[in-house]
Amino acid sequence: MSPTMPSDRTTTVLLVEDDPAHAEIVRRNFSAVGVPYCMEHVSDGETALDYLRHTGRYQGYAPARPGLVLLDLRLPRLGGLEVLAAIKGDEALGSIPVVALTTSSANEDVEQAYLLGVNSYVVKPFERDVFEELLTTLGRYWLQWNEQPRA
Repeated sequence: MSPTMPSDRTTTVLLVEDDPAHAEIVRRNFSAVGVPYCMEHVSDGETALDYLRHTGRYQGYAPARPGLVLLDLRLPRLGGLEVLAAIKGDEALGSIPVVALTTSSANEDVEQAYLLGVNSYVVKPFERDVFEELLTTLGRYWLQWNEQPRA
């Protein structure tokens, strides 16, 4: 398969983002890629782990295993670094790619995220047009070009 051709499989993206405006920008720009995908959105860290572990309100419901988690670090209830540690420390979840998509460019956050196993760390630009371009490129990379093992 050519890396510029759409994949024959649909990727589920779990977006963990507490800012509704940012979540909408992510959705819109991932859709612009033109590759089929399913985006699930949760707004806090505890709900993200419930989704991934099929616990809490997701108990008895088996949502699709994400092919990608987009993770804000500044989250209510349970911070993004704690969520990242839980994902990467769980044998059943650890292979899911996690991209930190955050406003924090603090070196200690970047270092900690990589120590915990983040696959990529992306700082949200303040300029809306730059943010949108970044998201379209990020979506194209993860949905169209990146190869992942088939289930």
